[in-house]
Amino acid sequence: MKLSEVSKVKNLAALYLESEPAEISDVMIAQLCDWLWNEFQTTPLNIEFSWYKHYANTSEMFDDIKQNHLWVSAENYDISLELNPIYSFIFQAVHDHDHYITHSDFSLEGEIIAYNATAKRVKSLNIQKIIYSESVLKPAAYIFLGHPPISKIVFP
Repeated sequence: MKLSEVSKVKNLAALYLESEPAEISDVMIAQLCDWLWNEFQTTPLNIEFSWYKHYANTSEMFDDIKQNHLWVSAENYDISLELNPIYSFIFQAVHDHDHYITHSDFSLEGEIIAYNATAKRVKSLNIQKIIYSESVLKPAAYIFLGHPPISKIVFP
């Protein structure tokens, strides 16, 4: 990793790790769920849940998506909102599909690219911030720490 990339990871990870959890209202959760449900209905994939299957890299995932299939792994179900698990499933599927649409990998830069594609479809700034916390800040903390951070949503 280049020095500038290391610095970006460190800065974004610090925003996640040092910030207090955001207060998420019931209205924001309802808006997020409505948005996710609408996204799910327009995702052209056969999406399946798995307790154990996960993609080691985007090439594996892209090969499945080209066949209109996507595995969503239970290991990614730690979104920090009190959502029905189906919405965590949908969130991961939408996010992974955005990786495919943008041809972005699982690096921090790839996560930012996928987030930007998602954010363009979200009208609510609060929902954009929730997605940013989950899709950019949390992965930066994971990369920085080398293991999953304690899950939370932050609005730094």
